[in-house]
Amino acid sequence: MAWFKKSERGLKTPAKRAVPDGLWMRCEFCQEILYRKELERDFWICDRCGFHFRISSAEYVRILLDEGSFSEIDEDLEPLDPLRFKDSKRYPDRLKKYQEQTGLKEAIRTGTGTVERIPIVFAVLEFSFGGGSLGSVMGEKIVRAADLSLATRRPLVILSCSGGARMQEGILSLMQLAKTSVAIGKLAEQAIPFLSIVTHPTTGGVSASFAMQGDLILAEPRALIGFAGPRVIQQTIGQDLPEGFQRSEFLLDHGMVDLIVSRRDLKSLLARVLRYFPYPESPRREEGAAGETERR
Repeated sequence: MAWFKKSERGLKTPAKRAVPDGLWMRCEFCQEILYRKELERDFWICDRCGFHFRISSAEYVRILLDEGSFSEIDEDLEPLDPLRFKDSKRYPDRLKKYQEQTGLKEAIRTGTGTVERIPIVFAVLEFSFGGGSLGSVMGEKIVRAADLSLATRRPLVILSCSGGARMQEGILSLMQLAKTSVAIGKLAEQAIPFLSIVTHPTTGGVSASFAMQGDLILAEPRALIGFAGPRVIQQTIGQDLPEGFQRSEFLLDHGMVDLIVSRRDLKSLLARVLRYFPYPESPRREEGAAGETERR
């Protein structure tokens, strides 16, 4: 039986090469294996199917806003535990873990910044903090951002990435749907633009409130957008769902979003759209006036 055993004489097996963890990543849409550094260089976009990987709120600030222009506000606001909620863990323990992982007090960054020198009020959700869930503090920060937009007449831009309302806050979380909707309504009354960017995923209470109330709704390719998940809907209605149901392309075809934009082009398109709106300190006005003078 020695035939089935390795003999050490004259045989050399090559040493195994250690492959660092996280060097390769799998696209969750097409299952392609992708080189992580290439993904980073290409805005975390799959080069085979165009799927946009989920990225952090800090990365979106870097991609969308002019370098060094973001000034964060209300960063010290953090949630409490009024319901003394506990499932497998106490809610305060979960919050502490999320805060340590992300360096944030809550699942959203809000502040002011510029996009190609155009001043805006900007808010971006952080999915790594409890799935970007909408709680009472996130609702408060969105309202404050909307109030700042009212006071300065700067457009409000919110980028959403969320699993929905935060269950640990119960009815207090659900109240944020109405609270944020009222704040967005005030912007509409004063003709102040609100642009909503929806990314993968944008679901639950976030999609049922401010995320789908934009004057213009932009979506990243192949993003999952909807209220309940496809599996829940399919089980509820007992019918097969159309192919691509709740993906951004399906929503575009059915009039639920206005435009699908690659992350590579998002900043330039955002700036182009913002230049159509008149507001204080608009570079478009200055450039337009100069152009009129030259033509005359």
